[in-house]
Amino acid sequence: MVSPRLTVRSTNHDARQILEAAGIHPLLARLWAARGITRPEQTRLAWPALIPPSGLTHVDDAARILADAIAEGKRLLIVADYDCDGATACAVGLRALRAFGANVDFLVPNRFETGYGLSPAVVDLACKHHNGKPDLIITVDNGIASVDGVAAANAAGIGVVVTDHHLPGDTLPDALALVNPNQPGCGFPSKNLAGVGVIFYVMLAVRAELRRRGVYPPDGGPRLDALSDLVALGTVADVVKLDNNNRLLVTQGLQRMRTGRMQPGLRALFAVASREPRNASGFDLGFAVGPRINAAGRLADMSLGIACLTTDDEADALDMARQLDQINRERRGIEAEMREQALAAMENAGAAPGATVCVFDPGWHQGVVGLVASRLKEKFWRPTLAFAPADDDEIRGSGRSIPDVHLRDVLDLVSKRHPGLIRKFGGHAMAAGLTLGRQDFAMFAPAFDAAVQELTGRDHFEPMLETDGSLETGYANADVATLLQQQVWGAGFAPPLFLDEFIVRNQRLVGEKHLKLSLERGHQRFDAIWFGHDQSLPEHVQIAYRLEPNVWNGVVSAQLVVEHAE
Repeated sequence: MVSPRLTVRSTNHDARQILEAAGIHPLLARLWAARGITRPEQTRLAWPALIPPSGLTHVDDAARILADAIAEGKRLLIVADYDCDGATACAVGLRALRAFGANVDFLVPNRFETGYGLSPAVVDLACKHHNGKPDLIITVDNGIASVDGVAAANAAGIGVVVTDHHLPGDTLPDALALVNPNQPGCGFPSKNLAGVGVIFYVMLAVRAELRRRGVYPPDGGPRLDALSDLVALGTVADVVKLDNNNRLLVTQGLQRMRTGRMQPGLRALFAVASREPRNASGFDLGFAVGPRINAAGRLADMSLGIACLTTDDEADALDMARQLDQINRERRGIEAEMREQALAAMENAGAAPGATVCVFDPGWHQGVVGLVASRLKEKFWRPTLAFAPADDDEIRGSGRSIPDVHLRDVLDLVSKRHPGLIRKFGGHAMAAGLTLGRQDFAMFAPAFDAAVQELTGRDHFEPMLETDGSLETGYANADVATLLQQQVWGAGFAPPLFLDEFIVRNQRLVGEKHLKLSLERGHQRFDAIWFGHDQSLPEHVQIAYRLEPNVWNGVVSAQLVVEHAE
């Protein structure tokens, strides 16, 4: 395990004073200023502060095309990605378009058969769809790289509207409209929308177009804010950067959940995960609800996840949520076994990892390699790729990276240095996927390592744990812990992590693998827990910790959750 270097975030003192003067809690003012918030209006997370759709390239074209298709009773088909962002995006599109009166259905590629995105093979499936051959395909969370798939759809007489957030390649598909904040020339201020955020914006634009046409009164039509729970879930689960606009979307979604107003499927998923919607947080979405939706796409077919998010029947929703929970348990078991095999193989090889980790096993499950890559990346703090068989002569890999290494750029460099070695690849800075010939793995692994060293000039990397420094003693209480829990934290807007010296007064193991602590600082005593850690601590220790509310028998107290100690 790599030990991190602890640092303290610098705070912008001027911004902190401006925020405090606006009546913001002094601790929040300090934390927010350290995360780049400089003006009080950046903390306003109500709907009027949402960036309007008009800045999204082609969003008005897409709205006109869809409004025409609805008016003409055309058959629409949503083609979704098979992860949680894709599933929620599909659910948002289905629910909104049905509310507008559209004839719409969906198709989600099977990761093991047709692979990712709108491929020619998926267009073939669309032509044979049980709802009939579509007149128009709408991609959600995919499509920007589907040059061949869009060409195949056009050849079949099917128009395509692409909605996506992934980085485009050199060639854009020949679609009727391309809505993607990351395409060249798009001036939309937030480049961090998830796939579900993009389709939500398109639906806002469609409603505006229908109002312009007099289908709805000027401020009438379906309430799209009712879909904000789905938008929040997909945004958090896809680990996109939580800029102001994304924090607004997630905040609105969480507020709906906390007041009990959410899709039946989401309510059922909270229930099977034993989480309380009244206290819904980004953590619940990212670590309890999201993985249960993702499990369907990893091991089976994402249709179950989409059906769960689009049913209005509470009993059906609960039944599907239980099935998703069961699939997620299977996924955990498979993942644990693959992780052990990967570690054993690396140990047997006897070689210390270079700048990267690259592993393959012919018995591995293709749907789980990304999670294995993620765990190994955390353990060794190196860009990691894990591969599983795809068909007779191909293997498919999934990669996770660290902040110092842009994974897609590395794969791009490998493909330039060794033409033909990578059959196809795509992704972004922190995650990517690729396909190799099975016989090419032995050549690829050193080429990948060399490319990382060439791009970074380094052969090893050190994780940094950024903290917010000492927590003022007056704020180490249950009220502040609850206040912090109610805010939206996540990717690019890290949850608060404090750093202080403590005396360890008591320590014991609970559940054989968690360290329960009684800590003292000044004259204050704290209960603390270090999950997944079974080594005892010395009497005097420096601890990086989160302050969280702990509810026991109806009483709320502050608990410190330890992340690191030295």
